[in-house]
Amino acid sequence: MVRFTRWYLRELTGVNEYDRYLDRHRADPHGPLLSRREYERLRIDRQDADPGSRCC
Repeated sequence: MVRFTRWYLRELTGVNEYDRYLDRHRADPHGPLLSRREYERLRIDRQDADPGSRCC
C-alpha cells in the first residue's frame, strides 16, 4: 500500500514526468539533456501558454 501511495503522489505532483523525460531522452537523444529545473520551467511555461481546462 505504501508503494502505491508513493507512486500515486508522484504522479499527482508531476515528479514522474521528469523520469519519463529522461527515459525518452536516453532512447532517442534529440538535443541537450535538460536539468530537472530547466525541464520544470519549460513544462510550466507550456502550461501557462496553453492552460486548457485549468481554472487558474
